[in-house]
Amino acid sequence: MSTAAHAPGNYSVSNPEQALKYAIQHFAGDRAEIIEGVITPMSPSWAHENAAEVVRRQLTPRLEALGLVSGSGNLDLPGSENWFIPDLAVVPAELAAKTEGALLPDQTLLVVEVTSPSNGETDRTVKRRRYGQYGAPIYLLLDRQQRECTVFSEPGRLGYQTVDGPHPFGTSVHLPGPFDLDLETDGF
Repeated sequence: MSTAAHAPGNYSVSNPEQALKYAIQHFAGDRAEIIEGVITPMSPSWAHENAAEVVRRQLTPRLEALGLVSGSGNLDLPGSENWFIPDLAVVPAELAAKTEGALLPDQTLLVVEVTSPSNGETDRTVKRRRYGQYGAPIYLLLDRQQRECTVFSEPGRLGYQTVDGPHPFGTSVHLPGPFDLDLETDGF
């Protein structure tokens, strides 16, 4: 057995994106995301969780009719240093049943983010832009600090092309197809 000290060397990682995402999946716990290369642990409050649950309950009848499920599973954004865990995402049930790892934003039908004092600006800017660039068809932003919600749709290379809102909490907000549902926002 050698007792020689290990000399520091010049190490490089051949794929930093892959190494960072591996680390987040295996060593950062169940609830951590990577936002623009920064590992960010998540610990939502009960009020935060309640807002996501209010949306989930209203969506459930449409999800069952359309063969969809909702959850907060991992979303990978390949080619970037981003690994998001949305507060709520809607995906085809068949896809969810056979996917052990992360999905891509363009495999979702709806992504919902609920702001917190610590992450509001990230949800308003970074995630809105990235979800649009990566093809999430609809992004619903529930801004608890501003007391308003906004529906973003028609994703494109620079983000979303269509913005419906912001609407103050307490008003009805329309989610476009395939949901075609008026979401009540007074429970946030």
